[in-house]
Amino acid sequence: MGTLTEEIFSRRLGRNVHAGEIVVAPVDYAMAHDVTGPLAIEAFRKLGVPLWDPERVIMVFDHILPANTVASAGLHKIVRDFADEYGVTHVFQEGICHQLMVEKGFIRPGGIVVGADSHSTTYGALGCFSAGFGSTDIAVTFATGKTWFRVPETIRINLRGALPPGIFPKDLALKVIRMLGAEGANYLAVEWGGQAVEAMSVDERLTLANLTVDFGGKAGLCEPDEHTRAYLGEAAVLDLHPVAPVYRSVIEVDAEKLEPQIACPPAIDNVQDLSAVEGTELDEVFVGSCANGRIEDLAIVAGYFKGKQVHPRTRTIVVPASKQIYMEALARGYIQTFMEAGALVMNAGCGPCLGRQHGVLGAGERALSTSNRNYAGRMGSAQAEIYLANPAVAAASALAGAIADPRLLPVPDLPRRVWELVGVRN
Repeated sequence: MGTLTEEIFSRRLGRNVHAGEIVVAPVDYAMAHDVTGPLAIEAFRKLGVPLWDPERVIMVFDHILPANTVASAGLHKIVRDFADEYGVTHVFQEGICHQLMVEKGFIRPGGIVVGADSHSTTYGALGCFSAGFGSTDIAVTFATGKTWFRVPETIRINLRGALPPGIFPKDLALKVIRMLGAEGANYLAVEWGGQAVEAMSVDERLTLANLTVDFGGKAGLCEPDEHTRAYLGEAAVLDLHPVAPVYRSVIEVDAEKLEPQIACPPAIDNVQDLSAVEGTELDEVFVGSCANGRIEDLAIVAGYFKGKQVHPRTRTIVVPASKQIYMEALARGYIQTFMEAGALVMNAGCGPCLGRQHGVLGAGERALSTSNRNYAGRMGSAQAEIYLANPAVAAASALAGAIADPRLLPVPDLPRRVWELVGVRN
């Protein structure tokens, strides 16, 4: 009995586990990418032991793909040599690690997964306890298949009511970050629940879970339900619920009173209502990342772009989160729409989010991004400014060349699911 986190650890360890206990638990998978993987491999080699299970180690090339320097090509070689030597077959170069972990079927409700990337919290959208670890801890997991946890206490966030017109999960997450601050959930698990979450697709929940780490959360979990079953299939979904939970705190958010939220430079918790920064001129708009690079996000942007041109002084960059999403966007005509509108469309990956590929910001430039980090220097020059927003705000801002309110534009032609998010409420 307990929170979702306590339920998951109790099931895995075969006894009742409570927050505050330090446990050593088996993990389902350990993931690293082209930046953190080489460090984990170096630490693992120093242990001088066999690899735990080549089938449960995941390596992804996504942060610098293709390699843009001799040094990054060297990092890639370290990962490829390791995979060849130890028989690691799950090696991918077709998108962002967090999207691929879900798409490739490694994530299941009740699972425990660790990743050498802070946004590994993303998998909690499917009811999996997942967290980012340092490369040395990942190396030990490569060797043993286990790692230690201090089972975290949990904050329950209830999102009451339905999302109003033009409001998306990104706005809910930024609102919570605005309320709690960037360290408001340090080493706490977060349960996302309430009417607004119950109505969300898995894609939308992935955004909430992804951003949990950006206010300090160790993990961000949604209770598995019919949406999870529709996404994964009935057989793959464990009947997992909080049972008589004792929460560190319960936070209520009225989703119906929100307006679009903008994280302003230089920190993610410097959040303002859109109206406070509307009209701020932009040099770049970036649509993509593990926060908002999924097909529903691209559908929203394509809906606003259809038959229009992005502002000529604002370069607009679109990066699908994975090859699968890219190909679906191709099939739906979104890629053609982006290109006809004047946007640049890049290969699936992390892209401009961390300023390692697909262009950087110059000193004095200002960007609006659908990603999840906006500290100085994140996307290029430390003298550049980064604003974070939902995909509809990004689309409207790319068209205007300045931060703009999508609710003032005509309702776009969108697929039914996304239309329900934007159109019906308008």
